[in-house]
Amino acid sequence: MDRASACDLIARYYACFNAGDSEGMLACLSQDIMHDINQGDRQEGIRAFRAFLDRMNERYRETLRDISILASDDGRHASAEFIVDGAYLRTDDGLPDARGQLYSLPAGAFFTLDRGRISRVTVYYNLAEWIRQIER
Repeated sequence: MDRASACDLIARYYACFNAGDSEGMLACLSQDIMHDINQGDRQEGIRAFRAFLDRMNERYRETLRDISILASDDGRHASAEFIVDGAYLRTDDGLPDARGQLYSLPAGAFFTLDRGRISRVTVYYNLAEWIRQIER
C-alpha cells in the first residue's frame, strides 16, 4: 500500500463514519483489529469493534469535520486530525448524565495498515474538555 492508498482508506473509513455506515467502517478493518480506546483499554477483533460501534451509536450522535489525513511513504501508518461535533444522547458508564448536550472538540487518531485494511486504530481526545462542555 502506498501513501495515497492509505489516505484513501482512512478517508473512506471516516466517510462511512459520517454517513452512519457501521458496516462500511467494519469493511475497512482487518479481522484482528486492535482498537485503543481513549482513556480505556485495548480491544481486539472485529466482533469487539462492532460491539463498540453499537454502544457508541446508541449513546452518541457524532459527525467529523475538517478531517486532515497524513500517511507514511510506505502506507503502513497514517494519522488523522479532526473536529468532532456531537450530541450526548444516553448516559454512558462512569460519565455524567446525558440530556442531549451538544459538544465540539478536536480529536486525533493513529492507524496501522496491513494488506489494504486498518489493523490498529488509536483515538485521542481531551476527556476533561468533553466533560466540561456537557456539564455546562
